[in-house]
Amino acid sequence: MSSLRCNGLDIEYESLGDPAAPAILLIMGLGMQLVAWPDEFCRHLVERGFRVIRFDNRDAGLSGRVAGGKRPNLVWAMLAARLRLPLRPPYTLNDMADDAIALLDGLDISRAHVVGASMGGMIAQVLAARFPERVLSLTSIMSSSGNPRLSWPKGNALRALLSKPEDPRNPEIVIEHLVRVFGVIGSPAFPADSAELRQRVSRAVRRAYYPAGVERQLLAVIAAGDRRKLLRTIVAPTLVIHGSADPLLPLDAGRDTARNIPGSGLMIVDGMGHDLPPVLYQRLAEAIAAHCAGAARSAAGA
Repeated sequence: MSSLRCNGLDIEYESLGDPAAPAILLIMGLGMQLVAWPDEFCRHLVERGFRVIRFDNRDAGLSGRVAGGKRPNLVWAMLAARLRLPLRPPYTLNDMADDAIALLDGLDISRAHVVGASMGGMIAQVLAARFPERVLSLTSIMSSSGNPRLSWPKGNALRALLSKPEDPRNPEIVIEHLVRVFGVIGSPAFPADSAELRQRVSRAVRRAYYPAGVERQLLAVIAAGDRRKLLRTIVAPTLVIHGSADPLLPLDAGRDTARNIPGSGLMIVDGMGHDLPPVLYQRLAEAIAAHCAGAARSAAGA
């Protein structure tokens, strides 16, 4: 893994596959690190002829931290958003999209297929809308348009998202806490193997654990509000992937995302929640690879 100075911060990234192959930029979700894009999933994309770039968003993993400012009151922020009151986060989804563009610049990649999950899907949407000349295709996974009527989690999922470990300084307690969180938001039709899930969570926690960054990222999501008008300007060929059993961003949020991006396709995965179950790695990679290849053919024939 390496890092590049991007938009004033050091961004940690990893490039997999042939550097000359068409690039797929993977953008992960709230508080998640580049390792949350599973190695096997990435290998499937590489085997299908792509260069895969995964990275840590600002305030997550080994990328730069955003210092200063008060600790956000997330409950108040969610209430303010419902009342359509202005919020002033330390940074926005636009800033995070700028980080991704700066990373592509640093890697000398003029255009890429962009794939985002959850908050990463929101960043990818913003990137595609603001930088159409840089995006060959867009894939938005388990994300939303910010439509306030459809983007709210179920009660148990929201409580899990906002819950905190009893001792954030103890890695074992943090690991157990996050295993429970993923148990709530995961896929009921594809339950995680407990040992495999614990191993994945442990890898992430021991690599980096930074809850203050999660709070700032969540504030950026809340402050972004309704992005439907922005989504309607996206011209990149778009695939929206959403699980039918997602408790954090319900299926209607995925449907609404597809409805507001012109010409987009919608792939509903029955029984998938708000995670990437191992049994689906190949299926999801095949769908994304086919979408990227189709977009490239359309661009070549234009």
